[in-house]
Amino acid sequence: MSSKRSLVRRTATAVVASAAAVLVLAACGGNGADTSGGSSSAAHGGHDGAAAPSAPSAAQGQHNAADVAFAKGMIPHHRQAVEMADLAATRAENAQVKKLAADIRKAQDPEIRTLSGWLSSWGEQVPAEGAADHSAHGTAGMMSAQEMDRLKNASGNAFDTAFMDLMVKHHEGAVAMARTEQTTGSFPAARTMAEAIISSQSAEIAQMNKLLGRS
Repeated sequence: MSSKRSLVRRTATAVVASAAAVLVLAACGGNGADTSGGSSSAAHGGHDGAAAPSAPSAAQGQHNAADVAFAKGMIPHHRQAVEMADLAATRAENAQVKKLAADIRKAQDPEIRTLSGWLSSWGEQVPAEGAADHSAHGTAGMMSAQEMDRLKNASGNAFDTAFMDLMVKHHEGAVAMARTEQTTGSFPAARTMAEAIISSQSAEIAQMNKLLGRS
């Protein structure tokens, strides 16, 4: 009987010890899994959460004061060019002048909408349409109200000459504004538009100077 009781006690002790060992291992394994999984999840969750708001999309990009000035200056500038181009449909005589005017309107009208959209998305005020567009006539090649009136009263060959003469100065102003944007702006799409303006309007300046008989 004594041997049996001793055997029972040893077996019970072994079982308790084994159970305790299992519990310890389970606890360690559980903590390890929680630490690994928790740390991994927290790391990914924290990284993803931090990356989303801090990394703007390539399309949105970042803008600065120079981009705002470019958009606010180019909108009235483009509006006046479109106004001048509209006159050519009924007043121009030279077919090349008519086509040039149509090309100017086709290029600059959509750019006005794009520039206005940028300003709205930046919380900036879009320049109002109307007579205020002529208030900047001394800046960047803008025509005065008097110059616009003279153009409106011209027709035929006289209109063609006046239109190209004024548009060359107008384009030169736009190219200067675009070069400033390329140098000081930071908004990718605005810099791309500036590059396109420089390229297209420089080519149109050369075309008009050739038609005017200038070297």
